Amino acid sequence: MASYDDKAPHSGLDTATALPKTQHLDDEDAGETYHDSLKDNTRNDRADMSRMGKIQELRRNYRPLSALAFTVIIQGTWEVLMTATTQGLVDGGPAGLIWSYIWTFFGFSFVVASLAEMASMAPTAGGQYHWVSEFAPPKYQKSLSYFTGWMSTLSWQAGTASGPFLVGTLIQSCAVVMYPNYAPTNWQGTLMVIAVTFLVWVLNIWGARAMPFVQNVMLMVHILGFLAIIIVLWVLSPRASAKTTFTHFTNEGGWNSMGLSLMVGQISAIYACICTDAAAHMSEEIKDAGVTVPRAMVGSYFLNGMLGLPFLISYMFMMTDVEAALNDATGYPHIWVFSQAVSAGGVAALNVIPTVLIFAGTLSFNLSTSRQTWAFARDKGLPFSRWIGHVDEKIHVPVNAVSVTCIITIALSLINIGSDVAFNAIISLNVVSVMITYVISIGCVLYRRIYHPELLPRCRWSLGRWGVPVNLAGFLYSTHAFFWAFWPNATPVDVTSFNWSVVMFVGVAILAMFDYVVRGRKHYKGPVVLVDGYKGR
Repeated sequence: MASYDDKAPHSGLDTATALPKTQHLDDEDAGETYHDSLKDNTRNDRADMSRMGKIQELRRNYRPLSALAFTVIIQGTWEVLMTATTQGLVDGGPAGLIWSYIWTFFGFSFVVASLAEMASMAPTAGGQYHWVSEFAPPKYQKSLSYFTGWMSTLSWQAGTASGPFLVGTLIQSCAVVMYPNYAPTNWQGTLMVIAVTFLVWVLNIWGARAMPFVQNVMLMVHILGFLAIIIVLWVLSPRASAKTTFTHFTNEGGWNSMGLSLMVGQISAIYACICTDAAAHMSEEIKDAGVTVPRAMVGSYFLNGMLGLPFLISYMFMMTDVEAALNDATGYPHIWVFSQAVSAGGVAALNVIPTVLIFAGTLSFNLSTSRQTWAFARDKGLPFSRWIGHVDEKIHVPVNAVSVTCIITIALSLINIGSDVAFNAIISLNVVSVMITYVISIGCVLYRRIYHPELLPRCRWSLGRWGVPVNLAGFLYSTHAFFWAFWPNATPVDVTSFNWSVVMFVGVAILAMFDYVVRGRKHYKGPVVLVDGYKGR
């Protein structure tokens, strides 16, 4: 049975030229490439990579500001609250959205803190599946981390497919505003997705070195765009009373109680709070990752939270007719809100702001997804792992993983031509599958903290004595969110309104278990076997 040696020191490398004892490079050219990728490593980065038994293959381009910007943009809280709150408006209404966001933000803060500490303990692109491999009970390390890796890959791939789709439909909504006779079609939306994905592919391979600068610029746009829309709405838009905004709850989903309606509608708030773990998947490209990554995760969460709450309150004040907003020809309630304040040209101009920012988030999403996919392939968790886990030695980018991610996005977009219900079911897996990775990884570190605290790696961003209560709260809240993520918008349900994510989730879980039995158990050992201090395989 696998076990840890609690006496083994968690020490790292002292020089840039030393190699982890578990891996080596075979030729001189590879050695030169390896040394080049180490030039931005700090002593702590080298120690962390050595402890985890990993070779530094990617270039550390990101500094504290760009790491923060990256995470802020990919989470995009106020943009999500503006463009993806249909379920909350149906189930709960304006007041329901505001109050559910407040309790979601509070509950999710424990999840973020727990993930941030694990990212400091093991700053690796693998993220959750690596943490499960390190902290799970020994007899479950291999199988549980394998399942978590598949769920994490599923989550990020599904989320990546949603970004280009959202950008494409926002562009189509501008066309509808300017040309009322235009009727968007699914195949046109799919073409938009393909175009956006191709641009993302080009930029994330050949523009990788410029991405930190782009993220910094987008952070300024994120803040200035927030101010621009808020000011326009408060100056020009009609608004509801404070009593209506904060106390008027709706149950348009047909649930048998307002409380149940609020629980179903909170998914809009949950969707706006996820993805802070994106920074963890970029750990091997962030300088001094052991402290920079957790700070970026926590800092971005609270920065976005401070912007998200006033934006949502302002937005709900302007939501004077929920039914009319939900029935807008574009399919986006915020377009209706804009149209109450400005002309058609002004609506299109305001809509450019979230469109640009969501495109920037799509770039970031692809980066994080490809790194998570690459890391899981590096540990032989995916089919064709050798090819997917390859890193281009000239540009230090996992080109094949980026390409696979883009191919999957395009393949999923083709489904939208035949059935937008099926496509929406796939991308809805983003919330469900990421929540189960939070549940499992936080549960594992809580187990390790209670039963074998001496085996937890030392880290520079620690919860200290608050670890157990914070982990427990994070575990309970992520379990709560996972349960409600499966519910449909309304009842009774039919083929089009049913939340098919439960079927997709179970299907992928069965596929993962089948792959584990047939292939994974022979090839996948789990990243823990490379960790310094681990003995037995």
